[in-house]
Amino acid sequence: MKYSKPPLTFPDQADLLIKRGLIADRNELIHRLESVSYYRLSAYWYTFRKKDSDDLKEGTTLDTVWERYVFDRQLRLLVMDAIERVEIALRTQLVNRHSLRFGALGYLDRNTLPGMSVDDHRFFLETIRNEARKSKEDFVVHYFGKYTSETDLPLWMACELMTFGTMLTLFRHVDKSIKSSIAAEYGIADVVLESWLLSLNFVRNICAHHARLWNRGLGNKQPSIPRLNKHPEWHTPVAVPSDCIFGVMTVLYYMLRKVAPMSLWKDRLEKLLAGYPRIPLRFMGFPDKWKDCSIWQEKEPVA
Repeated sequence: MKYSKPPLTFPDQADLLIKRGLIADRNELIHRLESVSYYRLSAYWYTFRKKDSDDLKEGTTLDTVWERYVFDRQLRLLVMDAIERVEIALRTQLVNRHSLRFGALGYLDRNTLPGMSVDDHRFFLETIRNEARKSKEDFVVHYFGKYTSETDLPLWMACELMTFGTMLTLFRHVDKSIKSSIAAEYGIADVVLESWLLSLNFVRNICAHHARLWNRGLGNKQPSIPRLNKHPEWHTPVAVPSDCIFGVMTVLYYMLRKVAPMSLWKDRLEKLLAGYPRIPLRFMGFPDKWKDCSIWQEKEPVA
């Protein structure tokens, strides 16, 4: 089967949506479609579609669809802010521990990264070197200008050029004792922390590409929930699900309370939710009494 749908002008797109049941002022709808593409916006009216049809349920309005779009954009900004703080804290812990044990350039030796194959290590180093070659950062220019016999950056400089994914690769391959010591700083097991990083990397990429987040499923990128026998606060009186955005946000809030205890991130989240009372929180996986969850209480998180 070949794709045969023709491109449509913005007015034609608006007429098609109105024909399919969207309640909207035509001129306003055209303006919205000119600023946000039909295909991108379709993710926000998808849940209003009739079963096995492109037509929309009765009463579906542009205001409601647009409200979900705007809410999702603001949610992404909030989530990205939390991920940035968590990412920087973990980079700091990772670089410090590896460098103290193996030296500034220890990462060049594959033996300091157990489990990383020769090819993977070569690709890892080449990724960092490519970023260094492209970088116009003052610290990079200064370093290579001063240390002219060096071809590689110290790890604490190289890490500033790493993407979240490259940092995750480094974390996954450092010695287990390093991973465990970092995870212990946050009161969790290293396998749990690794799953959190995989999940946060996935969510970060969603946010970076301005994609739909609010009701997104996580597939195989779900964060592991700490075990009940050691961490009952994740299970009672409210269980934290792992397959939805609420689970990711709970992970972020738990980590923020460790790395940025003075942060007002929770207040900002509550303000965002209060500003959009028509947004169905169940689509994000929020339990009915999510504020009763021990992780979301104001007391210090369990170490």
